[in-house]
Order: sequence, then C-alpha cells, then structure tokens
Amino acid sequence: MFLVEGNKIIKELPNSGYAINNVYSINPELLDISETNIHTILPAELKKISFLQNPKDSLALCEIPAETKVLETNIQIILDGLQDPGNLGTIIRLADWFGIEQIICSPDTVDLYNPKVIQATMGSFLRVNVVYLDIEAYLKKYQHPILGTDMAGETIYRTEFPEKFSIIFGNEGNGIRPSTESLINKMVTIPRFGKHQTTESLNVSMSAGIILGEIFSKS
Repeated sequence: MFLVEGNKIIKELPNSGYAINNVYSINPELLDISETNIHTILPAELKKISFLQNPKDSLALCEIPAETKVLETNIQIILDGLQDPGNLGTIIRLADWFGIEQIICSPDTVDLYNPKVIQATMGSFLRVNVVYLDIEAYLKKYQHPILGTDMAGETIYRTEFPEKFSIIFGNEGNGIRPSTESLINKMVTIPRFGKHQTTESLNVSMSAGIILGEIFSKS
C-alpha cells in the first residue's frame, strides 16, 4: 500500500491503473468520486495519519501494482542511484510535462511510493511509467543511443539528439556509476556561462529540466 494526499490527486485516481483501498476525508462531498470505502474523519485524525505538516482535506490508501511492464518509447529517462525524494518527484513531473512516458530506475534509486516522492510529483506519477530494474543488464540489450549527463560532456546546445534514445542522470553526489558509464555512447552537459566558479554543479532535477527543454526545442 501507499498514500496519496490531497483532493486534486485523489480525484484522478479512478481514471488511473491504481486500485483505491480506502479514502479518509474531512469533506467527502468535495471528492466527487464513486468509491464506496470513503470514511469521514476529523481534521485532528487526518493530521495523525498524514505525512504532511498541514494536511488539507483527504488521504487515500492505494495498492502498489504487483508488476510494471517496460514500454517501448522514443525518449526515456534512466536514473542511476538517485536518493532524494524531491528530485525523483520533480523529474517525474518534468517527464509528464514533456510527454515522456517512461522512467527507468536502478534498484537503489529512492522508492517511487515514498510519500515525499508521491507528493512532489503533484499527480504526475499517474501518467508516467516508472520501472525499477537492473539498468546495466537492460542497457546491454538496448538498441538505441544512450546519452549520459556529465560536467565534461558535449554542450547540449550543439548536440544533435536522435529520434529514439535514453538519457541517464546519476546520483546527486557521485554522478553516474562507472559500470553504467561504460555503456554510454555520448556524454552531454549544460555549459556554464557565469564567470564565478563557486557553483560546482546544478541540482539533478534542475539539470533534467534544462536538458529536456533543449531536447524538445529541437523536435
């Protein structure tokens, strides 16, 4: 099971592939969904079961799917060891914004169903297929170009992006691990235009937003 908080996201659940187990709400009439297992609770009770500091309205208990299938997509994101829930949630939201249907995660990437990840996606987890698997084994069989992100890569503003490819973002502190890096065809980077050298790198979700924006500006 995992939790989904807030009426806005809960209203989208019936049209997704996620099964709702129970809903707990201080104002069930505002949900406008046909679930039978909706329980009216007090604001104090909602605060006790919520992961949010100031929960507003409702909380749904949903079932984690037994399995997820790998889709065949044109552009996909691969995450190699991301640890921050906010980063994963933001990248899922970015993928949804740019129409990227799939994110593949290494097994040690932060769990999709972490409450902080779910909240950071703002509902985008319902529209992006997130799969956890051995990315090295997967990439060895992958038939399209594999791009990686690194400070020493080719500038994204001169890169010709192929029609079908995967782009890999690495761990916040250590980047892409060497065993994954050996399978990459090309490294790309966001060039630094500022004169001050005190900023060592960009946040990974910020980097993802800039790079995806450049990819789709050329499509």
